[in-house]
Amino acid sequence: MWPTGEHAPGMHSAFRGGVHSGARLRDYRGGMAIRVVLADDNLLIREGLEQLLAAQAGIDVAASCSDLPSLLTAIDGEEPDVVLTDIRMPPSHIDEGIQVATRLRENDSSVGVLVLSQYAQPAYALALLDAGSAGRGYLLKERVHDGAQLRSAIETVAGGGSVIDPKVVELLVAAGSRSRHSRLAELTPREREVLGEIAQGKSNTAIGESLVLTKRSVEKHINSIFLKLRLTDAQDVSKRVTATLLFLAEDDRADARMH
Repeated sequence: MWPTGEHAPGMHSAFRGGVHSGARLRDYRGGMAIRVVLADDNLLIREGLEQLLAAQAGIDVAASCSDLPSLLTAIDGEEPDVVLTDIRMPPSHIDEGIQVATRLRENDSSVGVLVLSQYAQPAYALALLDAGSAGRGYLLKERVHDGAQLRSAIETVAGGGSVIDPKVVELLVAAGSRSRHSRLAELTPREREVLGEIAQGKSNTAIGESLVLTKRSVEKHINSIFLKLRLTDAQDVSKRVTATLLFLAEDDRADARMH
């Protein structure tokens, strides 16, 4: 799906259009269930998620929480593979989901975190990815009505991959394109098109088919894009995804400070 690698089988269709990197995905489909602790202060949403996940093979909901303290207790007691959490909960209703992800990263935990939000705000996604995108996901709640897609996202973060909602990607790309001081201004129109395709999570082959380009031409454009964006030192798919998103957002913040 990304320039330097493809998805594990079945991953490409989930959340089509968003960043969905599963380079280090472990296979939980051989019989080992993924233990999930979920958290949301809305009882109806919480029960809905429980029912949705209960219908999915290979997912075990170990605990259901309504606030940050109970979520932290459940993580310690249940030792989940993935935390599925709302972004805003008691006690502060600000960024509890991000706080959990940060604590787990600081503790060098392998627990994946999939944050659900009703807000398409890139700042939240960037905060989530600040210490690395491995095992992290950010999705809008409107995406989770499909149990199979939610399961796919949980499998991805459980295995060390990352999932970013398509709407957030679109906002970041649009912001970067508007910035008059952006390095994106150095890209040719065709390179911009290719970058847009990359941001949608497409493989080199899919990009070629969409833009009517040979695979070799796609590779040349991608190399040129990352050279111009100063991302050539990023060694793996996850870092390149994160670096691209951070770069686009930083350009937008810099442009905002100029006005």
